[in-house]
Amino acid sequence: MSQPDPHALTDAAPISAPLALDPIADPAADPCSLSVVIPLFEEADNVAPLVQRVHDGLAGFRHPWELILVDDGSRDGTGDRLQDAAEHYGSHVRVIRFRRNYGQTAAMQAGFDAARGHLVASLDGDLQNDPADIPRMVEELVNRDLDLLQGWRRHRQDALVKRKLPSRIANALIGRVTGVELHDYGCSLKVYRAEIIKEVRLFGEMHRFIPVWVAGITDPARIGETEVSHRAREHGESKYGISRTFRVLLDLLVAFFFLRYGARPGHFFGAIGLGFGAIGGLMMSWLFIIKFALGEDIGQRPMLFVGILFLVASAQFLTTGLLAEVLARTFFASGERTHHCIRWQSDPVRAGWKTAS
Repeated sequence: MSQPDPHALTDAAPISAPLALDPIADPAADPCSLSVVIPLFEEADNVAPLVQRVHDGLAGFRHPWELILVDDGSRDGTGDRLQDAAEHYGSHVRVIRFRRNYGQTAAMQAGFDAARGHLVASLDGDLQNDPADIPRMVEELVNRDLDLLQGWRRHRQDALVKRKLPSRIANALIGRVTGVELHDYGCSLKVYRAEIIKEVRLFGEMHRFIPVWVAGITDPARIGETEVSHRAREHGESKYGISRTFRVLLDLLVAFFFLRYGARPGHFFGAIGLGFGAIGGLMMSWLFIIKFALGEDIGQRPMLFVGILFLVASAQFLTTGLLAEVLARTFFASGERTHHCIRWQSDPVRAGWKTAS
């Protein structure tokens, strides 16, 4: 007896016949043309229902759209199923496959770089976000004249301790530190203006802070949020847990530094160095007066050693600031850099667009 194909699309959910493409002379000229970016890692069982739901959710969308699926180095057959889906649905479904796992941030950056639409939507590949929310979010973004519309999972279908509690702590910390207060930073369902999101370069695990990075480019008043539906995970396992809170703390420090001092790191290190230098200078000045005006012995005073320590630390911070300024200028002069390597992607020249029938 022949064995079933492990990459067949019919094992997870039935797929209807692909919709016909409407002949449009220049779809990219439409100001509401949309690129939907979905990063996936080890989500083989979710590929078929995910692609089907995207098509169902955008069936009535009256503007050209494309679907960009990014396989983040999965080893469970996710990449093969994505390519099967692209062949089944047509050239508007584009696939990017990484050679290894680089993380969700890198996958989202690759999708943003490949997007051709004037608007970009992103969502997770775990079926918890509902693609049917995207048309409404696009309309709301345009009507409210926003650059970013963030989804808010108000009725989140996740475990309280493992997912909800860490998320609430992280959202509160990010809002307080950055000043960009949103209810749900962790929701991947977002709609952006492509001209804005393409100005943001994502590294590490900075996808959690996309609204913060966007606020560094555009007016925070042009960042909004809207309630979106949320479903319980149907297949696979979550890649996040309560340990994420501690990583968020570290990433938050990095985000704060880059937002405030990314283009002028010398000001950050220089301010600390000048502060230490002022403290050390006052200590040494006081000891100078005691030594030469009052004639007292200062050789065994703890203040002498503390003052020297502050002066040495001051010199180190000041020189670090100068080196950071040199590195920052070198970085900005060297052009854009990415830290991911693409294994394969759909040909963007042959890629098409999807419109409602």
